[in-house]
Amino acid sequence: MKNYTLHVSGTHCASCKILIEDILNDQDIVKKAQVNLKKEVVHIDTDSTSTPEELAALLTEKIKSHGYTLSVEKVITEKQSDDIIWKAIPIGLVFLALFFILQKSGILNLGIGGKTTPATSFIIGLIASVSSCLAIVGGLVLSLSAKVMQDDGKSAKKPFILFHLGRIVGFAFLGGILGFIGKAIGINFMFSAILGLLASMVMIVLGLNLVGVFKKSKLTLPSNLFNYFRKVEHATIAPILIGIGTFFLPCGFTQSMQVAALSSGSFISGMGLMLAFALGTLPMLALLSFSSVSFAHSKHAPLFFKSAGVVVIGLGIFTLLAGLAGIGIINPLFNI
Repeated sequence: MKNYTLHVSGTHCASCKILIEDILNDQDIVKKAQVNLKKEVVHIDTDSTSTPEELAALLTEKIKSHGYTLSVEKVITEKQSDDIIWKAIPIGLVFLALFFILQKSGILNLGIGGKTTPATSFIIGLIASVSSCLAIVGGLVLSLSAKVMQDDGKSAKKPFILFHLGRIVGFAFLGGILGFIGKAIGINFMFSAILGLLASMVMIVLGLNLVGVFKKSKLTLPSNLFNYFRKVEHATIAPILIGIGTFFLPCGFTQSMQVAALSSGSFISGMGLMLAFALGTLPMLALLSFSSVSFAHSKHAPLFFKSAGVVVIGLGIFTLLAGLAGIGIINPLFNI
């Protein structure tokens, strides 16, 4: 048995890790393949007599259609991050301006600079579904999808319908529970304001992550967790329970909305916030479930992610400033 460490390019999240491992582990010459996202390498156990270069070329053929390549030496590509960010900033600012115009016009109450509303939660859900949720929940969905296709030879819809149904209903009910808990423990104005400040700071950090400030923060879950979920996707109850269970996965956007639900102090309000957030994440996660969407690897994805990061940072900053003004630390800067 030989062990090779090959460099892998094109990865960005847990979805990539699961997909690459699934494809490589299906190859006869591969006994075990394990991806390390932080180091951007894949460890391969094989009985093949091929040279490392030959093995890298052979396995690249299996994964290149998904945007990945393997190499013996690390491939240094010319990065255009600076150009992308300067394009992303004006795009993000345009969307922020649109949000504020809608807020001021009264057409849609986005809760910008004030209490979080379902509309805000829905927008954050949309952004989360192509960032941290894509990395965490998307990795789980892709893992389930790979297992279904391996067993059935085609995409099975039932497990994913049940999964998304469980996720939406679970988020709504558990969000309501958080709101009820907030009411039961008697969250006062100051505590609610502190929770709001915490949620806004989480949003800013997540936005900075999307923009690329924290380039090494590739959050992943243990592979054993994905393997466990993949064993139960054909049952009727299991996909529902898994969908509900994603409420507790370490997604920063989810946690910020959970804080907002807790501070709402109402079962109905908490339920509305988490329901809207789950519905916001649904389109992208559904595409991952029912199709072979490769948007995350398209040439437009970096610009989209960074523009979304600018929007999240903007919303976080305005929420933070409004919270500080609400507790009298600073004077209101804007009359939103």
